[in-house]
Amino acid sequence: MLLTPTLILLVATSVASLRSVCYYTNWAQYRAGKGKFLPENVDPTLCTHILYAFAKPEGTEIKPFEWNDDDMYSRIMALKNRNGNLKVLLSLGGGSVGSAPFTHIVHDPSTRGAFITSAINYLRQKHFDGLDVDWEYPAQFESPASDKQKFLQFMQELKSRFESEASSSGRPRLLLTGAFPADKSYIDAGYDVAGLAAVMDFINVMTYDFHGPWGNTVGFNSPLYAHPSETGWNSQLNLDWTMKYYVSKGAPKDKLNIGIGTYARTFRLADSNQHNIGAPSGGEGTAGPVTQSAGTLAYYEVCDLISSGASPIFDSSQRNPYIVRGSDWIGYDNQQSVKEKACYARNNGYGVMFWELSMDDFSGQSCGQGNYPLIGLAYRVVQGSEGCP
Repeated sequence: MLLTPTLILLVATSVASLRSVCYYTNWAQYRAGKGKFLPENVDPTLCTHILYAFAKPEGTEIKPFEWNDDDMYSRIMALKNRNGNLKVLLSLGGGSVGSAPFTHIVHDPSTRGAFITSAINYLRQKHFDGLDVDWEYPAQFESPASDKQKFLQFMQELKSRFESEASSSGRPRLLLTGAFPADKSYIDAGYDVAGLAAVMDFINVMTYDFHGPWGNTVGFNSPLYAHPSETGWNSQLNLDWTMKYYVSKGAPKDKLNIGIGTYARTFRLADSNQHNIGAPSGGEGTAGPVTQSAGTLAYYEVCDLISSGASPIFDSSQRNPYIVRGSDWIGYDNQQSVKEKACYARNNGYGVMFWELSMDDFSGQSCGQGNYPLIGLAYRVVQGSEGCP
């Protein structure tokens, strides 16, 4: 049968709408009380792919971050007993690693080749289905401008070697994915988007952290659209703009996942009487009692604040809620905003990605919305069992 352009679009859209990518963080095991998160707390029926974060690049090899990662790997793999279609990938890098180890790996064909050989051996030995590359960021900070082209070569060589290894071993090919930035300057400096998309199975766009306490004004972590007051560069700091930019740079929609955060970014208001979008910020908001990280709250900690009397304010232009509590300004995602993002993904042919599992109300203890109220709702939307406007 000959596929018309309309049918091709429908096929591409249906493929993307089935993809629901969940990051598992190996440091959430150290939280106390209801925040303690282990592989057994994962609901694998809400994810098509689980990305284990993080492993670290060291020399030309992959090394575990945590002392018990080997045990955690096997416990994550056991989730496949509950979802036979689940794919588990190892995510390499992350913000704490920076660029230097990646710059070393991609330096020349010999270092790239040595890393790829050891990576294939490691992934197969640990029974992963693929590699998720989270380099933050090529051609930024200590990474030279030449790393943009070297990163492309590295990913092309990874894909080629993954294909040849699968052919020789008779095993399914290892998947190749990555976490890419939302900031235009980072994209332009370090990413040949069309070239990378051609060799990658999918791209996780980190459409969050558009605003945070590192800035001098308050704003949403992950707004869907621009605020009417935003102009110039500020008008680019939203999910809609970023996704359209990736498409304009040559990324097929069916290879892109929008990033949905399960956490809040919090600010200390410079003046508690000024709390509208763009109000002056004095730094990080109060740390949560469970996550204990200034400037960040888990969704379940936001629900606890609401239960204790905090009143959400919904911004209709950016489609996100915020809370003002004393001098703290808390911008976050709730079920309404997450459903709108998931519907945006479904209606535009994107997949979804969640950063991350442990920050949702995974046990259902705080929000009164069941287990995984954010991830579960978004999953139902992209699978088509929950309707969209």
